[in-house]
Amino acid sequence: MAYHYCRFGAEVVVTARREAVLREVAEKCKTLGAKKILYIPADMSSPSEPERVVRFAVQKLGGLDYLVLNHIAANRFQMWDGDVEYTRRLMQVNFFSYVALATAALQTLERSNGSLVVVSSLAGRIPTPFTTSYSASKFALDGFFTSLRHELTMQKRNVSVTLCILGLIDTASALENTRGKVYMTASPAPEAALAIIRGGAMRVQELFYPWLLQHVCQLWVLFPSNRDRVLQSYYNYSSP
Repeated sequence: MAYHYCRFGAEVVVTARREAVLREVAEKCKTLGAKKILYIPADMSSPSEPERVVRFAVQKLGGLDYLVLNHIAANRFQMWDGDVEYTRRLMQVNFFSYVALATAALQTLERSNGSLVVVSSLAGRIPTPFTTSYSASKFALDGFFTSLRHELTMQKRNVSVTLCILGLIDTASALENTRGKVYMTASPAPEAALAIIRGGAMRVQELFYPWLLQHVCQLWVLFPSNRDRVLQSYYNYSSP
């Protein structure tokens, strides 16, 4: 996603846990036409990090037009094994850090009439096998940020909230985790990233990628009696 923004000549701050990876990303962004590219290493499992990251970005850029939330903790993609601590870690990274980042950035986004772009998943609309903790964190995102959007409208605060519902994306980790367990075609990551950027720029409330997922979610609500049969056609129910 950072690469697409840089091709558009944006000023970008990126964050991740590993500084070496961030350095590589920043170097590539420079070759793509970024007006400015900065990075800050941070671990979103630490509750103090979100505010530090936003403070750095605002100080270096002078404000924010977009805050794109697109990080996740490592997901095991396996059946529930009773590990409550694992669920707590996922909720911290996948949910609480999103809330903290958005909260820290909200005032500066309001000054710029900016946008919150929240990357979620189909697992946040349809609970599926192998994703108990992950799905819980994504449902939480949907509930919090959809509610926040209504509250911002009530308060006449001109900050848009775009919730992005993604299907299976062809990242290496996703393909490895789902091999033999999911019967779905993965969508290309670069196109998913561009769709997210367009959705944020157009200030849409919800962005579905691929677009067919919007109809899938509608059918899920309209025909509850068919849910089990549908899931069993896309997931390997004999998988351990």
